[in-house]
Amino acid sequence: MAVRSRIWQNEAMKNNVEISEDLSRRIEMLTSRSTLTRDQIIEDALSHGRSLAWQEKWVAGIQAGIEAADRGDFANEEEIAAVLNKYGQA
Repeated sequence: MAVRSRIWQNEAMKNNVEISEDLSRRIEMLTSRSTLTRDQIIEDALSHGRSLAWQEKWVAGIQAGIEAADRGDFANEEEIAAVLNKYGQA
């Protein structure tokens, strides 16, 4: 079975890159779960060495934190005071 690929084009960079359907799907999933565009995700990977797996893990961690906060599962006043005391109040 042949692997289909998509071509990614970025006018600012004037480059074309063929990527597999799997990578394209993963990038699209990241765009739907974050505020980043395809170009930003690919540029982050190329410029900063943040692999697609790293970016997926990062977005999942952010989403988990937001969901926990929405449920009220967040640091209590004592935990916040302990961190502020440890690092000083800003």
